[in-house]
Amino acid sequence: MSNGNRFAVIGLGQFGYSVARNLAARGAEVLAIDKDIDLVEEIKDDVAYAVALDASDFKALSSQSIADMDAVLVAIGENTEGLLLTVVQLLELKAKRIIARAMSQQQKLILQKLGISEIISPEEEVGMMIAEMLLNPNMKAIMPLPDSYEIVEIQVPRRVFKRSLKDIGLADNFRLELIAIKRKYEEYFDARKRSVEHLIIRPSEDTELEYSDVIIVLGKSQDVVKFIEFNK
Repeated sequence: MSNGNRFAVIGLGQFGYSVARNLAARGAEVLAIDKDIDLVEEIKDDVAYAVALDASDFKALSSQSIADMDAVLVAIGENTEGLLLTVVQLLELKAKRIIARAMSQQQKLILQKLGISEIISPEEEVGMMIAEMLLNPNMKAIMPLPDSYEIVEIQVPRRVFKRSLKDIGLADNFRLELIAIKRKYEEYFDARKRSVEHLIIRPSEDTELEYSDVIIVLGKSQDVVKFIEFNK
């Protein structure tokens, strides 16, 4: 493969399947594993290797050169016993990097006790994001960060249309750091006019915000909400 990355994805439910396919589409060598032969058959043409086996079985898993993988994602889901047994086997096989999906706080706690530091809870994270977006419709995307910080895409509120960045004072008035502006431009392709989005990186203080702009900012959650509420 072009970039030399090798990954194993164990558990081919909707989440694991999506991760495996996206990794493969970006040039990674992917080993997809599930004990359900139908799921393995479904993905086999999209990844380098697809194997039907029970990953909690040490002998079966040890036949797959797991120690050679750059990382292993365990995305087994609600089967707590299968998840934990698989993680234990990966630890025994000295996998370089183990990322585990936790479906509950109990799973997360046990994984931490096993020494797994990279634990993801996509449903919880998505739930938090959707709640924020429902409460604040101007928020288009959110990436939570430690210490209550987040990177947020915000549809420009009405009160800041046609105002310059200097006049708005994102840093001084709202403690928000501007990363970029997403702006739509009318461009022609094959003699047809289309709306195309481009990033404005490091815009000047004199840049005025337009109606369709989306600003990408870094800041604390309460400061993001303050900016949106103040400028409605």
